[in-house]
Amino acid sequence: MRVDAYMQVSQLYNANKPKNRNKAGNGASKDSLEISSFGSAYQVAKQAASQGSPVREDRVREIQAQMAAGTYRVSIEDVADKMADQLMA
Repeated sequence: MRVDAYMQVSQLYNANKPKNRNKAGNGASKDSLEISSFGSAYQVAKQAASQGSPVREDRVREIQAQMAAGTYRVSIEDVADKMADQLMA
């Protein structure tokens, strides 16, 4: 791409000049933001979830006790299903 040709075209169409965005003339327009009730509820739920522990410690203790006692059993079909789900996702 030739830069000099681009510059000539942009000068021809005044592409490099700043545009006057303030059509009203008073300059008092302000941006505003509105959050929907769903968005607000989502933010509250997200904050609550981030404060909690991602590990279910009661379930971990239960499985550890079963493993120590030798009574923890996992279905090979369940393991295969989980592996297939992860591979297909």
